[in-house]
Amino acid sequence: MRAVVQRVKRASVTVANEVTGEIGPGILVLLGVAGRDSEQDAEYLAGKVFNLRIFEDAADKMNLSLGETGGAILVVSQFTLHGDCRKGRRPSYNDAASPIMAERLYEYFVSALQRLGAPVATGRFQAMMEVSLLNDGPVTILLDSEKLF
Repeated sequence: MRAVVQRVKRASVTVANEVTGEIGPGILVLLGVAGRDSEQDAEYLAGKVFNLRIFEDAADKMNLSLGETGGAILVVSQFTLHGDCRKGRRPSYNDAASPIMAERLYEYFVSALQRLGAPVATGRFQAMMEVSLLNDGPVTILLDSEKLF
């Protein structure tokens, strides 16, 4: 499971001119699910995202987590994070999970964040989405559950 984590001042996702998710200060997560991922990957990655110390404390050091700042999370599914571009010019998505499996683990990831106490907004799975954000920093972190545990 891969995640692009961006600290934002605000972010939103729109589907067919309807805002499906919107947050103020917090984290935008672009989430890609691989065919080999499990609920264990989702739990671990949710904990890692929620507890990342990427927010400034009183001394302007990145020392606080989302839980300590009271921010929110916007989660957007993005299978293209598993695009393999090593051969040719067209990415291969063979490593991406099937839509049924990906949606189940995407929803599991969202619920894991909610269980940790995070306010979570989402996009719409398998929809063509417009994601808007105001990056804060910018702070962008790449996480991959295969490299984390």
